[in-house]
Amino acid sequence: MAEASLIRDLQTAVESQHGGNATLAQSVPVKETHNGTTVWEGVVHVFDLAGHPKATRAYAWSSPIEGSTKRRFFAVLHMGGIKSPADAVRAAIAAEHRTGEGKR
Repeated sequence: MAEASLIRDLQTAVESQHGGNATLAQSVPVKETHNGTTVWEGVVHVFDLAGHPKATRAYAWSSPIEGSTKRRFFAVLHMGGIKSPADAVRAAIAAEHRTGEGKR
């Protein structure tokens, strides 16, 4: 996926999931490990968010969907305990883990 196309898709994900107008501020490499094993590595795109009632920043990234050519888009607001791109990735991993646990 071309970088410009990915940025547009991430911007759309932020705006459609959370509202407001997102503008790319920066891209930050993140490597999240757990017990010495890399659980996620990639680039998180940081968006300035205008027009949202509570957040002024959002973090967005995509990951391939296993067994598919499609991608899953993540958009996490800079609120509460989410203060960095790494925090956003950790929160998304934790939320996926909780959801996965709930299906068993």
